[in-house]
Amino acid sequence: MQRSCEICQQAKPAVKRPKTGQAICKPCFYNCIEEEVHYTIQSTNLFHRGETLAIGASGGKDSTVLIHLLHLLNQKYDYGLNLHLLAVDEGIKGYRDDSLEAVKRNQIKYSLPLTIVSYEELYGWSMDKIVAKIGLTNNCTYCGVFRRQALDKGAKMIGAEKIVTGHNADDIAETVLMNFLRGDHFRLGKCTEIITGEEGNMPRYKPLKYLYEKEIVLYAHFLKLDYFSTECVYSPNAYRGFAREFLKELEKVCPRAVLDIIHSGEMLDVSANPPDKLTCQRCGGVSSNKLCKACLLLDKLNE
Repeated sequence: MQRSCEICQQAKPAVKRPKTGQAICKPCFYNCIEEEVHYTIQSTNLFHRGETLAIGASGGKDSTVLIHLLHLLNQKYDYGLNLHLLAVDEGIKGYRDDSLEAVKRNQIKYSLPLTIVSYEELYGWSMDKIVAKIGLTNNCTYCGVFRRQALDKGAKMIGAEKIVTGHNADDIAETVLMNFLRGDHFRLGKCTEIITGEEGNMPRYKPLKYLYEKEIVLYAHFLKLDYFSTECVYSPNAYRGFAREFLKELEKVCPRAVLDIIHSGEMLDVSANPPDKLTCQRCGGVSSNKLCKACLLLDKLNE
């Protein structure tokens, strides 16, 4: 590693960035992360003054860094945004109940309003109950579908115009790989977009799209941010885990592999007609059929 920071040429380097290979000190590292996210927000015209943003808050490193950065940049650059934390309680004892405590501590730290919606209240089922009934096969499908709808419902409750999530570069690269391996050409053509769900009632925005997971971990560690780091007890068998391991092996050979995969996904010209968007006849949510996926899954559970 360099004897002095490659940016300021003064302090001792603390980290070598995987994205650029630069050896830089902590203050320069903080500044790089913050300015890159600010550039992403400004260059893509993500937010507008006066909007209320529902920040998906899980208590993990990504959402905690997202909360910190949006709070910091909103004040520093006078975005004029109304920030509101939105957490989903899936009902996983020993995991979500502990992570929600981290969310509550950050609510106090940043003086932001917090709304928590739960599967139990919305659907009459917790993930613990779902897994007890169906086992560990397809449990992540249930959780993913219910979580997306729960975020939509929570955002509407607080009057938000947009949902902001902490998806990072690794998450998006993994999704590109998963959709490619599945042959899902429609999702492959959309999964790299920084804004998704615009066809629905509540679009999702990903300002951390170009930040590496390693950099997010280091940023949170150096600043001693308060986050929960335990993995979900039901996720080890998730299909995404295999894509994640493959990506990590690629990154060892070529550190820029994460961004290269994202840029490849952005350049793909995938011609696909999206399914017609309908309104679920039962819950009123966005659907491609008479009943949305969440309602169909609930029917299976309630049989």
